[in-house]
Amino acid sequence: MRVTSALCTAGLLAVLAGCTTPSSSTSGTPQATSTAGAGSSGGTLRIAVMPKQKGIPYFNACEEGAKKAAQQLGDVELVYDGPIQDKSEDQSQMVDAWALQKFDAVAVACNDPEQISTSLSRARDAGVNVITYDADANAERSKRQFFINQVGGHDIAVALVDEMAAQAGPEAKVAVVSSSSTAPNQSAWLKEMDAYRQEKYPKMTVVATEYAGENQKVSFEKAQAILKANPDVKGIWGMTSVALPGAAQAVEQAGKTGQVAVVGLGTPKVMKEFVDRGVVKTVILWNPVDLGYLTVQVARAVARGELKPGDTTFKAGDLGEKKVEGQVVQLGEPMKFTKENIDQFDF
Repeated sequence: MRVTSALCTAGLLAVLAGCTTPSSSTSGTPQATSTAGAGSSGGTLRIAVMPKQKGIPYFNACEEGAKKAAQQLGDVELVYDGPIQDKSEDQSQMVDAWALQKFDAVAVACNDPEQISTSLSRARDAGVNVITYDADANAERSKRQFFINQVGGHDIAVALVDEMAAQAGPEAKVAVVSSSSTAPNQSAWLKEMDAYRQEKYPKMTVVATEYAGENQKVSFEKAQAILKANPDVKGIWGMTSVALPGAAQAVEQAGKTGQVAVVGLGTPKVMKEFVDRGVVKTVILWNPVDLGYLTVQVARAVARGELKPGDTTFKAGDLGEKKVEGQVVQLGEPMKFTKENIDQFDF
């Protein structure tokens, strides 16, 4: 239900502001609660970081990195919280509540780039610094200051498509299990993949694209349906950290290990069992712990006025110097996890 009157909206936000409490927080040294604008006075900063959905391994790893940064910095009171389902409307309500509570900065991994932009813009108008990470909002409408991009879209596309061609063949029939059609990072990557595939492997065809949200069980069911409807499919891309194990489980249960390539984005800890059994040969990702760490570093620097429009580099603590291109801070290059190295990573 959408609340259309200004009076009802104000009432809703007041309730949210009174009822929302941090479910996960950390700080270097406990300090008194601050208000927005602490960056200029040198006090403790309250920074809120929101995943697309709480409780899934990928964003648990982001939380680990975010907490590490807050503890190292010492002047950050961190709240890491988000919706229990991948719903942009729920994200918007939390952003509105945080704006009323006058956080110094909020960072959001956006489920829908358009829907969330109105709330992010309201937060900016209220004096809250706004950044996005993992998945961007509409840059203009949201008024967000920076986006922390985990890896370039073209780099992801090349890594995923080349790996599929190597495993399934350059003329294979393949399919996709993604999160949602509105997820900005997923949509951008799939467009890049289509363009690169048509240029490099014009005989490789995508026979189905299914959307499962941030839900491993639904991802498994979607992959099962793909296998039943397309018995000649030779590969499935799992585009999220829940889609990849879901697709792997479906291929294994169908008795098609080694016959259907499963390639995608996942966390090493979750995917290790499938790699060990040969269901998946290569897992592609970046380090989500580092992404959470970089997000808090950027949020603090923006709130302190240490990262400004026009800057081309940013020193991000343990991660060293990172490139800044316009309003985008880049984490790095894709990583590949295989049977030879997957035991080395604990996320």
